[in-house]
Amino acid sequence: MKKFLVALGAFTLLPAIVFANEDKITKGFYTNDAMGCMLLRECTENVEQVFSLLDISSKYEDPERFTFIASEFNTMLTYLNQVGVNVFIADERYFPVGHRGVYHTVSNNFFLNKRFMSRPRTLMSVMRHEGWHAAQDCMGGTIENNIIAVIKPEKDVPTIWREMAERTYPSNVLPWEAEATWAGRTEGMTMNALKACATGEMWKVFPPTPLTKQYLIDEGYIKED
Repeated sequence: MKKFLVALGAFTLLPAIVFANEDKITKGFYTNDAMGCMLLRECTENVEQVFSLLDISSKYEDPERFTFIASEFNTMLTYLNQVGVNVFIADERYFPVGHRGVYHTVSNNFFLNKRFMSRPRTLMSVMRHEGWHAAQDCMGGTIENNIIAVIKPEKDVPTIWREMAERTYPSNVLPWEAEATWAGRTEGMTMNALKACATGEMWKVFPPTPLTKQYLIDEGYIKED
């Protein structure tokens, strides 16, 4: 990886940045391979756990401009930690181009792309979106399994968010991504879902859809009415 700096009319070669365990990324940075290495926690260089909003805001100029999202952000982070989800901010090299964040259903961690987190509203949108996927994981029985389930009936998702998701995601993940897109733009929506998960009231606060309910009954998570 080479970078060139223009200074006083001359070109100066800067040293390449080398990450630990870089050899595990066989297809290079900015690929799904690199993201997989991060998700599996085999690549941890420049991947830092987030314990409060300050861990993110302090990385950018004028951190006080993040203040207006502090309450929702930190409350969500508390609920996430309570259910066993850790949040990390990571170097952009671990993400395919354009990816702002990712939730991993196996490790129950999610990762924020540092390149895009300098804007508080963007940070909050990604935090809510990926946090909603964690809540979907909870809806699927328990945060410990690898099943995620929709939380809202598809008909309840506003058209504007469904159409936005249709332009962004493949059809096989549309039901999950459409409501996550909605949650990402709606203050408090993800926070309330995570609270329900953390307090053990997920299926009381959000009655499962018929298919999800049958799955939960079959797997012994809830009893048949």
